[in-house]
Amino acid sequence: MRTDQKKVVLIGAGLVGMSFAYALLNQNACDQLVLIDLDKNRAEGEAMDLNHGLAFAGSHMKICAGDYPDCADADIVAICAGVAQKPGESRIELLDRNAQVFRSIVGPVVKSGFSGIFLVATNPVDIMTHVTKDLSKFPASRVIGTGTTLDTARLRYLLGEYFRIDPRNIHAYVMGEHGDSEFVPWSQAMVGTKPVEELCREYPDLYDLKRLPEIGEEVRNAAQKIIAAKKSTYYGIGMAMVRIVRAIFGDEHSILTVSALLEGKYGQQGVYAGVPCTLSREGVERVISLRLLEEEQRKMQHSCDLLRDVYQQLKI
Repeated sequence: MRTDQKKVVLIGAGLVGMSFAYALLNQNACDQLVLIDLDKNRAEGEAMDLNHGLAFAGSHMKICAGDYPDCADADIVAICAGVAQKPGESRIELLDRNAQVFRSIVGPVVKSGFSGIFLVATNPVDIMTHVTKDLSKFPASRVIGTGTTLDTARLRYLLGEYFRIDPRNIHAYVMGEHGDSEFVPWSQAMVGTKPVEELCREYPDLYDLKRLPEIGEEVRNAAQKIIAAKKSTYYGIGMAMVRIVRAIFGDEHSILTVSALLEGKYGQQGVYAGVPCTLSREGVERVISLRLLEEEQRKMQHSCDLLRDVYQQLKI
């Protein structure tokens, strides 16, 4: 990856894509942003709108609308294009419709000479990230999905509210599919350095162990609740994407629960799923192995089996 610039190309100028673009601008997370959309007029208008706010952003970012040849020297190509999720529709049900969209995107990006990192946000994100890897033929380390990054942030927020602790001091993860089969390995959840379950047992008058699975359910159902209220979700995932971008450009080696290809970790092979990974300039540096309990491992197996079975039905 080139280190003399921080260029991002965004494909898909819808609500998720533009929430990502707006967060990039306000966090000054890159030097150049190119917007690509099937509706070229929309991309032009969005670029103009963002540029008009540069004076207030403290950023010198160059923003423009473009096309696939602009991917040639990009560091990151972020894909947010796809059909919208309908109320009550699972992410897996989006698969067939969005796979068709990706066939028209990934080929032109690769043809441009792009050699950076793909960041995929389109749902069902684990499947679509796998689709991107197979269509692009890129190394798995350079094809990343947003995975359960946002779910993990939701979990830490809710746990922070419950324990009255800054979410940044809570270390807990949502793993597996970004969807119905995701799960929280509670054995790995910590407040500071104290296990969450131990904290509940230590202070039974303040905290209830039974509340933990309820919080897990709230995390799992959060997207559908937001969709029912406002038709779609976009701010949270846009900010999650920027967090991933910053980890890559900053060569941070930060641990984020992105969607990564599992090749032996957690006993899984040939499947993309949300797992804790260290991110650097090269993309996924390594998958972190958590010591899951037997029941947690079964949940991981179930989630990966579901994703694997669905993906195998595709003809890429």
